[in-house]
Parts: sequence; C-alpha cells; structure tokens
Amino acid sequence: MINIVFTVCNTGILFCWAMLLFFPKMKLSHAIRTYPWVPLVISIAYLYFLGAAGGLGEADFSTLEGITALFKKATPASAAAGWMHYLAFDFWMGCWIVEHRIKRRIPQWAVIPSLVGTFLLGPTGVLIYALTGGIFYLISKKK
Repeated sequence: MINIVFTVCNTGILFCWAMLLFFPKMKLSHAIRTYPWVPLVISIAYLYFLGAAGGLGEADFSTLEGITALFKKATPASAAAGWMHYLAFDFWMGCWIVEHRIKRRIPQWAVIPSLVGTFLLGPTGVLIYALTGGIFYLISKKK
C-alpha cells in the first residue's frame, strides 16, 4: 500500500505542476492553485506514511547530527513522508508564485524558470521568482 499511495501522489503532482506551468488560465488550474486541495491531499498521505513509519520516535530536529540520523535510519514509509513534505510545500509555493505573478501582471513566460526551479529545487525557485519579480517591479516603475 505504501508504494501505491506514494506513486499516486508522486505522479499526480506532475499533472498539477503541468497545470501551473502550461495552463494557468484554465478553470481547473485556478481551482488547484487558489485552494490548497493538492497540499491537503498530500498532507493526508504524509500522515499515512508517518503512521506507517511509527511516528517520529526520538527524532532530534535541533542538531545537524539529529537530522543526519533521521536520513540514516529512514524506512520506505519515513522517506515517503519526507518526500510528501517536500511535494506539499513546494507545490504550495508554486501556487503562490502563479497567484502573485497574476496580481503583479508578470508574464507567465517570465515565471516558468522559477516554477521549474521550485519544482526541482524548492527554495531556489522561490529565490529566482523573487529576483524576477524585483526586475519586473523596477521595470514597471520606470514606465
């Protein structure tokens, strides 16, 4: 069951990212990004995997050694839980980028690098968007 839930989430998120990247004006894309349906579903999967892993146990999030130990002791269920965490938050940030760029009237083509960056590298994509948004803000002020 762990593999099935993981595959459904991991594959389903690709469809959602494609909607953000290529079809941002469609009603379905609007519904996906303006209410956290996708992150909520992934959060349910996260809780499932966390339960299947036996919880967090004696996880130590306060030190680098503690975090390293979590990775070393990972099971398929705990690794899947960690991956769901990334999927949910990266997608949430991707939705924010699209909504923010619409409000700021930044062209869709200009945020594709930041969306791909967020999908693949999380915070790096958000940084790319911050730089892109800043450039477009400065350009709009000069007009």
